[in-house]
Amino acid sequence: MSEQTLSSTITRLTLLAPDSTCSTDLATNPWDTPAGYGPGASQEDNIPTGYPVQGGLPEEYKRASDEELDTRIRAARETLGERAVILGHFYQRDEVVQYADFVGDSFQLANAAQTRDKAEAIIFCGVHFMAETADILSKPEQAVILPNLAAGCSMADMADGPSVQQCWDELTELYKDEPDDGRMPVIPVTYMNCSAELKAFVGKNGGLVCTSSNAATVLAWAFERGRRVLFFPDQHLGRNTAKAMGVPLEKMPMWTPRKALGGNSEETMREAQVILWHGFCSVHKRFNPAQITKAREDYPGVRVIVHPECPMEVVDAADEAGSTDYIRRAIADATEPTVFAIGTEINMVNRLASEYPQHTIFCLDPVICPCSTMYRIHPGYLAWVLEELVAGRVVNRIQVPENQQGDAKIALERMLAAKP
Repeated sequence: MSEQTLSSTITRLTLLAPDSTCSTDLATNPWDTPAGYGPGASQEDNIPTGYPVQGGLPEEYKRASDEELDTRIRAARETLGERAVILGHFYQRDEVVQYADFVGDSFQLANAAQTRDKAEAIIFCGVHFMAETADILSKPEQAVILPNLAAGCSMADMADGPSVQQCWDELTELYKDEPDDGRMPVIPVTYMNCSAELKAFVGKNGGLVCTSSNAATVLAWAFERGRRVLFFPDQHLGRNTAKAMGVPLEKMPMWTPRKALGGNSEETMREAQVILWHGFCSVHKRFNPAQITKAREDYPGVRVIVHPECPMEVVDAADEAGSTDYIRRAIADATEPTVFAIGTEINMVNRLASEYPQHTIFCLDPVICPCSTMYRIHPGYLAWVLEELVAGRVVNRIQVPENQQGDAKIALERMLAAKP
């Protein structure tokens, strides 16, 4: 590292708020992680009751060296052949991604699994809601496996079934006397990052799922059919998308669960166009405009691209905002050496920097603060579930309840049809 680069890095570190408790000391062995989400960006989020619990991992996998785990994983994969497919999310650690048959975002991976008809098992190296989506879209005879059941998503946990139902009941009561013009008073839209229960909820109530790449198309679909949109769980994706479509900020009230009308007046809710849920991604919430300012000072002409889960002020200050796949394609398509400052999870940023050495690519966040729950997928867990499959046993299977499957699939199929 040059003196100039080192000085720049140290200066950027000073942008970190002094009261930040984010730790870069992620447990090498996730089975040693204390109660809670553990080190990483989401460590201060509240874990809901009923959070998935992973049983004990056999000691042989805990004690195994990296080299031994690598040998065992590769041997199991060779034995299983086309009977198993491994999916790896963009944000997954490199030690796991190296074994993936497909790497992508949650929806890309769910779709990729459908291309492997011969696969008896789909091993999803991501988080819980992603495995649920794969189970909804896969064949009934295919088993979807999450190597570590404790790999969740703090954003997805911020909207639960009872809270969303309570919100829906209050809105239904408030809007019941509005004149009938052929449109619904409110259409529910959920981001992909939510439970299967909530995907089923929107499917049942005339809504659909969106991804970060087709959110604008989905909102346009919803506005054609309803006067308003209830958008959950990520407030930032909802706000950034609706703002870009011309919806005024004053018509996007925040709904805070467990408060009457989400903490808003009846007049505010009647005037609303997009009702935003009080949820967020702990990784993307860490980015701020000061980091962008510093990046531009350090690298004049830098191209700043951030994920739309970032706060509005960050998206406004950036040059571009887009999904993880948008970010990947923007860098891949750059024909001249370019400096990129990226606002998304560090594993993906580091992987892009390695894949495209002709560019200078760095993360806007001066403290490397990854998705802590994604880190719970470890090669030890992957080796375990694969070797269990070789032995004819399926462990850690994710199965969406039958009473949620139909409506959730409707919501996902509507999303599929809403092409950006």
